[in-house]
Amino acid sequence: MKDEAIYRRLFRTALLIRLVEERIIELYPSDKIQSPVHLSIGQEAVAVGVCDGLQPDDLVFATYRSHGFYIAKGGSLDAMFAELYGRKGGVSGGKAGSMHLAAPEVGLMGSSAVVASTIPHAVGAALSFKRRGASQIAVAVFGDGATEEGVYHESLNFAALMKVPVLFLCEDNGLAVHSHRPVRQSYRLAEHAASFGIASRRLEEGWDMLAIRQATLEAAARVRAGEPFVLEIVTSRYKEHVGVGEDFHFNYRSSDSVDAWKRRDPLIVDQKLAAALRPDIEREIEAAVAFAEASPAPGHAELLTDVI
Repeated sequence: MKDEAIYRRLFRTALLIRLVEERIIELYPSDKIQSPVHLSIGQEAVAVGVCDGLQPDDLVFATYRSHGFYIAKGGSLDAMFAELYGRKGGVSGGKAGSMHLAAPEVGLMGSSAVVASTIPHAVGAALSFKRRGASQIAVAVFGDGATEEGVYHESLNFAALMKVPVLFLCEDNGLAVHSHRPVRQSYRLAEHAASFGIASRRLEEGWDMLAIRQATLEAAARVRAGEPFVLEIVTSRYKEHVGVGEDFHFNYRSSDSVDAWKRRDPLIVDQKLAAALRPDIEREIEAAVAFAEASPAPGHAELLTDVI
């Protein structure tokens, strides 16, 4: 019964993320959404399972594809839609947009459009936790392409030397925009982490929210004990890299691999639970959209505020 209750909770959050992004797809042609969007449809289980395996005061540093982590960590849906609309009611007053979502009040720290840029931020936060004797951990979220950036290697080295409580979380959809991993990387993430003395795990079942949650609980326990850890979770991006459409016509990937993933996707397979939860979730989303549309646009007075 306990697993059933956990599964239902995780499923609802994952379905909320998917329906939010499907609503974004509907709204996007209207030009009401004032920023590019990187959708996490297909990858929801990672954000949901990981965030549910953390403590409320743990900090997550996400990427530009952060809708899922923002929602899974507990960010306000009203403020998220208002931010996408470029309105004052948004998380950053409408100035940051989709790629820079943040909800520090629930532990979702700044996201960034610059690949790998939040990884050292997570390491720095973890160093602060260690020095203050806090029980918190920091989670650095990134795609497999970010591991090609120098700052990733520097961050692993520093984390290993200082033994800071940081969980390096790789959402591995195998792609850097249109480029597949084998043509970009001569290393494997687990073996690379081991060269720094950092333990790691690769989880192939990235559609399984319960398995991801359990893997996170185990990894987080090691991190809280003062051991950095690399958790690599295989996943699948259904939509194009940036935007709301399909991209199979570019011929860099086939629909077969995505279709194979969809056949294991609980949000598609478990139609009965999805149907039961959908009405309440859709009401929640429509209320957030209404909040965004009623929120005023920033005026000239806000033009130079929050500028450093």
